Amino acid sequence: QVQLVESGGGLVQAGDSLRLSCAASGLTFSGYFMAWFRQGPGKGREFVASIGRTGSNTNYANSVKGRFTISRDNAKNTVYLQMNSLKPDDTAVYYCATGTRVWDLSGNGIEYWGKGTQVTVSS
Repeated sequence: QVQLVESGGGLVQAGDSLRLSCAASGLTFSGYFMAWFRQGPGKGREFVASIGRTGSNTNYANSVKGRFTISRDNAKNTVYLQMNSLKPDDTAVYYCATGTRVWDLSGNGIEYWGKGTQVTVSS
């Protein structure tokens, strides 16, 4: 079955950087878009970034544009999220996601989710 395993979260200070990784298995990785979502304390799930199958098409939430970069390595079945200039508002559990159906920015329609990795940014 499809498995998505996130790693790389942690506790950092405002202005620091982190790189999240998501290792995928059970699917032909190069055939799937990949996305990152997050859910902060007391907040709903929020789209962060997505990347097309070849990596040439990327999209970002306005709140992270210019600070976060999504990338993928199809040879390693892994998608990354480089997060720079982190802010306390970026504190959330970050989830890796993918699927084959139509989906929206709330994550409705996404078929496969990882269990998430916690990112905490202190001020």
